[in-house]
Amino acid sequence: MTENHVEPHTPSTPTTRVEPTIATVTFLRPAVPTPAPVYDDVWSDMPDDSDPAPFVVPPMPTVAPAVGPDDRAVVLETARVILDKTPTAEPVVRPGKFAGTVDLDDFDDAPLIPAWMYSPEGWAAWSGVFYRARRRDFRRWVRRQPTQKGHVRQFGRGVRRSHEWVVGFEGVRVQSASHTAHILTREARLAARHARFTPRILGSKKELAMKAAERATKAAEEAVLLHKKAKKDRNRARNLRAGVVYGPPLSAIGTGYAMGGGLGLAAGILSTFAGGAFVGRKPYDEEADWTSDWRSLGDGDRMTAPMLDQSFRAAKVIGSEESLGVVQMPMLDTRGAWTAVLDLPPGVPAKKAIRATDELAAAFGVEEAQVSVAKRGRAGRIELYVSRDLPFTDKAAPGPLLALESAADFWGRISIGPDVRGIHQSISVVERSGLIGGEPGAGKSASGNTILLAAALDPRVILWLADGKGGGDLEPFEHLCERYEGDADPEAFNTMLDELLAVMKARYALLKKLGKRKVTEELANKYPELRQLLLWVDELMLYTTDEEYGKKITRKLRNLVSRGRAAGIITFCATQKPGSDVVDTSLRDLLSIRWALRCTTPEASDTILGKGAAASGYSAKTIQSEMRGAGLLWAEGSNPTMVRADYYTDEQIEQLLARATEWRRKAGTLPNGPVPLVDQLRAQDDDDALLLAAVLDTFAAHSTGDGPAEWLPGQLLLDELKTAGHMVTAEKLGALVQRTDEEKAKRPWGEKGSRLAGYPLARVEAAATGRFGLTA
Repeated sequence: MTENHVEPHTPSTPTTRVEPTIATVTFLRPAVPTPAPVYDDVWSDMPDDSDPAPFVVPPMPTVAPAVGPDDRAVVLETARVILDKTPTAEPVVRPGKFAGTVDLDDFDDAPLIPAWMYSPEGWAAWSGVFYRARRRDFRRWVRRQPTQKGHVRQFGRGVRRSHEWVVGFEGVRVQSASHTAHILTREARLAARHARFTPRILGSKKELAMKAAERATKAAEEAVLLHKKAKKDRNRARNLRAGVVYGPPLSAIGTGYAMGGGLGLAAGILSTFAGGAFVGRKPYDEEADWTSDWRSLGDGDRMTAPMLDQSFRAAKVIGSEESLGVVQMPMLDTRGAWTAVLDLPPGVPAKKAIRATDELAAAFGVEEAQVSVAKRGRAGRIELYVSRDLPFTDKAAPGPLLALESAADFWGRISIGPDVRGIHQSISVVERSGLIGGEPGAGKSASGNTILLAAALDPRVILWLADGKGGGDLEPFEHLCERYEGDADPEAFNTMLDELLAVMKARYALLKKLGKRKVTEELANKYPELRQLLLWVDELMLYTTDEEYGKKITRKLRNLVSRGRAAGIITFCATQKPGSDVVDTSLRDLLSIRWALRCTTPEASDTILGKGAAASGYSAKTIQSEMRGAGLLWAEGSNPTMVRADYYTDEQIEQLLARATEWRRKAGTLPNGPVPLVDQLRAQDDDDALLLAAVLDTFAAHSTGDGPAEWLPGQLLLDELKTAGHMVTAEKLGALVQRTDEEKAKRPWGEKGSRLAGYPLARVEAAATGRFGLTA
């Protein structure tokens, strides 16, 4: 800080001249320590003995010097040193080429080349520029090499080019010499003929004609020699070029076959093809701005940071002047899909990118279902995943339940299926409920089997199933169910819910007695009455839209879903379009697990996932018809996930249910199903009943692949009964099983096709049920 004082001067007489005074500079800044030495050394960062002494700022005076005529130069010099920002540096002394005092900013003998360029750093910088320039030129050359045609045509063009080079231009000289030789030969022939037929009596004319013939003949001979020489030169040049062109490929093929057999032959042919294709390439002639071309993943381009910026700008996710922050560079995973982790510009939330999935797919040149955007850890960070092909269109892999060697654990996590990244997803249904929806043919039954089979394979789970479709999709599970409604009868389902409400009340009474708040796995294992209970309702729409029982069913289901979770009752509903007219919103909002399969409209998707899900970028409408079994699963986390359910064929379902039946039988939890007619007959303690049971056993012994035989000859039945110890005659059997005249008609039997009279199975069952009042 400085302070200027202008001292006043006394007036003087006009005749006396007063010297002007200089402004006094008062230095108020305290003395500063000596700064650290600065080394301007291009060879070393460490001081040595040859380094000059560090520059020291002269101390600033604390008292303003007296100004007088003799002190003016001292003041000016002090002010110049203090106010100068760049103190005068001492000359640098270096050994070797720069021995003595050298200013590296001075130019050498070559104009515009400073001495610094002769230092190692200067040489490295100059050679680096040269290297970078050559590398850029090479990259430009490589970018111009992609052919405009296919590789086969490229190879054909290379062969043609090589052959044209082998042929060369010597043929023009040969043709010219040939033409000259032909012309001169014809002229020589004409001159010889003229000389021959010129009469000798003409004297001088004869002599002139003979000389002209000799000259023409000599010129023709010279032309023929030149033609032969041109042909020889042409053949020699062609043979040399042919050896250069065709020698290496033939050598490579022959050597490869001799050294490696068929594999070496293939390698030689492949190398020959590659060389020919390279020779036949047709590079772009003009220099293009490759960075301005639109890059598309759908066209096979690789994902790069400029492509991401370009696509996100086109999708209006970021502004035209904004850029993405690349946290994880774009890379290919094992499935051939592109993945990247990106930071959006400040102030842009991740949900904006999620909502723009359709626009991003259009910018990338792929289908909407191929693009997956999810929030990653923070509000402005996203994970982008773009699959190479439409996901979930390949054949589904076998489900993990097929590999079970022991009972499943329904208290643990249930396998659902892979997501678009191939990562297997699983959920927990403990104290939860779910809703599965989608259009017809979207795969609701197959998707529901993942949960139903997991419950069936756990012997501790109690099954209550209601099939509102009445189509038999749940019929294979019937023998494992405590309660089953398969006739699509709303009245029967209403009665089932009444029974289930009574079960829930009994469970809460037991929990209250035990002093527990909810059912746990330990309690369920200790008290069979508290085992997990799964209520599965297929095609809920049929029950809730019934005029008489619809509202009652909705009210009871809402009661079960809201209060049954703590009692170990899990409810799952499946329907086509769970709108408010199908499922009351008060019930639908209680179902915590949502699984939206393919839907025709975003509104239909919102009826499953919740209002606003489609606007946030989660719409089941984007699921293509080829992606059967795929859906948006919202079970855990803050966002839905695209998942394809594990698929099990009918044969695999039968195999798993047979395994579940055996495990439940061993655990003693297999429900008491309907008693077969044979067992009912044996329980009658009657001789005729035992005889009819033996007849039914005979029909079962001659079963086909679809079940028991539908018809057997009477004599065969009598022989089988006598072998089993039943003394029966044809008359007694006919009286016991009375047939109509049509049923008594003979039918072909056996390999010979002999026509025999017999008994149909339906008539035997009708006789047994009608006589003893039983049910088949």
